[in-house]
Amino acid sequence: MLREFSAGGIVYKKEKNSFLWLIRRPKGGKGYRGNLGWSFPKGWLDKNETLEQAALREVAEEGGVKAKIIKKLPALKIFFANPNGQKVKKSITYFVMERLDDLKEGFGWETEETKWVSKEEALRLLVYKNEQELLKQAAKILTTT
Repeated sequence: MLREFSAGGIVYKKEKNSFLWLIRRPKGGKGYRGNLGWSFPKGWLDKNETLEQAALREVAEEGGVKAKIIKKLPALKIFFANPNGQKVKKSITYFVMERLDDLKEGFGWETEETKWVSKEEALRLLVYKNEQELLKQAAKILTTT
């Protein structure tokens, strides 16, 4: 079984008395796992890169923002078959992050669109149930600190 490691960010910004969350829609047609709906920025670790470094880089590349890490969330474990039919165990580590600034160059080529949405809208738009659950955890962290 192959192993893959990814990291990403659940990025928020405070606006008035509420939090808005950054979601992104990938560019292109169908991915090899089918669905390219709304999700959080994430991606593979580059060689010699830490989870934190990868997550911050992916948030910049796919989300177009500079952020700082607030808290690490429990890693997601998913299993799937890649296009060659090989079984893959993937570990995805997300971090709750606070937006510091928008990058002047914006998001990269992998992203079609980004938007800031309420927790309720994010829960409605996010494709993956496990990301919906992580958003609930992230929101709880922010309201209890």
